[in-house]
Amino acid sequence: MKRLSHDQLPTLCSELRQFIINELAHNPGHLGASLGVIELTVAIHYVFDTPYDRVVWDVGHQAYAHKILTGRRARFHTNRQFRGLSGFPTPKESEYDIFGVGHSSTSISAALGLSIAAKLHHEKRQVVAVIGDGAMTGGLAFEGLNNASTNPNNLLVILNDNHMAIDPIKGGISHFLGRIHTSPTYNRWRYAIYKMLRALHIVDDKSRNKILRLSNSLKSLRSNTDNNIFEGLNMRYFGPVDGHNVELLVNTLNEIKNFKGPKVLHIITKKGKGYAPAEKSVTVWHAPGEFDPQTGQRILHNTDNQPPLFQDVFGHTLLELAEQNDKIVGITPAMPSGCSMTYMMKAMPDRTFDVGIAEGHAVTFSAGLATEGFLPFCNIYSSFMQRAYDNVIHDVALQQLNVVFCLDRAGLVGSDGATHQGEFDLAYFRCIPNLTIASPLNEHELRNLMFTAQQPDQGAFVIRYPRGRGVLTDWRNAMQVLPIGQGQLLKHGTDAVVLSLGPIGNTVRKAIATVAQRTGSSIAHYDMRFLKPIDTHILHEVGQHFKHIFTVEDGVIAGGLGSAVLEFMADNDYQPHVTRIGIDDQFVEHGTQAELYHMLGMDAEGIANTIITKLNSDNQLTDNKL
Repeated sequence: MKRLSHDQLPTLCSELRQFIINELAHNPGHLGASLGVIELTVAIHYVFDTPYDRVVWDVGHQAYAHKILTGRRARFHTNRQFRGLSGFPTPKESEYDIFGVGHSSTSISAALGLSIAAKLHHEKRQVVAVIGDGAMTGGLAFEGLNNASTNPNNLLVILNDNHMAIDPIKGGISHFLGRIHTSPTYNRWRYAIYKMLRALHIVDDKSRNKILRLSNSLKSLRSNTDNNIFEGLNMRYFGPVDGHNVELLVNTLNEIKNFKGPKVLHIITKKGKGYAPAEKSVTVWHAPGEFDPQTGQRILHNTDNQPPLFQDVFGHTLLELAEQNDKIVGITPAMPSGCSMTYMMKAMPDRTFDVGIAEGHAVTFSAGLATEGFLPFCNIYSSFMQRAYDNVIHDVALQQLNVVFCLDRAGLVGSDGATHQGEFDLAYFRCIPNLTIASPLNEHELRNLMFTAQQPDQGAFVIRYPRGRGVLTDWRNAMQVLPIGQGQLLKHGTDAVVLSLGPIGNTVRKAIATVAQRTGSSIAHYDMRFLKPIDTHILHEVGQHFKHIFTVEDGVIAGGLGSAVLEFMADNDYQPHVTRIGIDDQFVEHGTQAELYHMLGMDAEGIANTIITKLNSDNQLTDNKL
């Protein structure tokens, strides 16, 4: 690529764009964000000496063109597939992926560390953070900017401004960037004067602070609303620049890359650029699934007579409850369409809040609302909730506030891989006081739990449910209050018992039927429904009557349901054989949900095999003793 002339780069960009469109038409992935950074990606690799020079992508789903240019074109057809390429940058995959990025807003902090490390190693290494697709709404991005302005470094932050995350960006940062867009003349004028003074050797890099102070003084003559937060932090600001003019980007990067000190290049891009359907409907084409690349027609599989998505059950039920309870408000960190809060958002825009990619703020904002008597339903993906852990402890649980946390995408989510698997929430929440933790077996149970959570004085309430569809086509039940901490018996049995939590209980039902068919064993089954408080009546009963207890959970076994059962048995001097089925001590990579459950022995076949093997092993041991 570096041997190409400048005027050949647009052709390369066109080829890259068409390659991504053709590949994602048949192997779905993140299309819109990737199309928006084609020119930027080419320019970065054309100008910088990667991988010696470091590039950190944020958010990671912008990096498809980067992957293709850095030796993975031939394998790109495996993107997001089991044992194939990851959908996000990962150092396991390539030396060009210097830092793993799956969640958002981490690039500036990580890149600052890389830049200062280069300085400490006395290396002339360039470091670039590419932040965009809504990631600047995350608090960590501002923490990184603040620190970058006070530590000696040569970090370049490229702000890819496309006004979007998955949905349109909400909040002040979007309005601020919009104001910068409206005064490009000033920015071009300021930069042109600086280049002229530098060419005449009137200023140099040692004059940086004086020039910035002069720039700020000039800006003070304009309206205060035009002030630039980056320059206020003494970071050189360049832009806005057309992010789809690859030759302009190359020239700009060549001009600024060797400037000393932290700097920001602000580029304007369009998500889905170069593919008309994706430009027209940005949210839908963020990750559109399969489609015809020629016509732009999405290939939608027939979902008639299929159970609904859990997220849609949540969205419709939330609106239904909000119509009955005027204290209910909805909060989501940049995922209104992903979690289906759009239903309430459309009907009650004044009672729904998209706070941007800011999970910690979403939690504490909810706590503030709850303090004044409102009932927030705060919907956050399970893996993203990890970023708000302290806020849950300090701002909600400690203060015993009534906030309902709905954790979408709990358990194995599939193709997004290790950064997105919702495998830890049961374990990391179980140790927190003043939390109720529940998971529904099916759609009726989800509605019942949401109905229960909005009853008076329930305190902090966690409801977790998976990505994908449930099991009931007739899902609109008459909602009822469920007794807190009470599970339910699903099947009687005498030889062993399975305790499950959440929708994976439906898989357990199939496994038990397989065990009965293959061995004739009689297996009891309880849906625990609540992890905290756990149903001690059930645990006493199974501890007294069963020699073999199997626990099944869609999460890590360290600290979750299985651990809770073991602790109870030990504390109450019961001595059954407890076998825990769940995710062992590992990060689970990408693949379809079915492939991952099979790999981990958590599908119906795997659960049945575990039960049969354990029972046979114990019977064999007993025979040997006899």
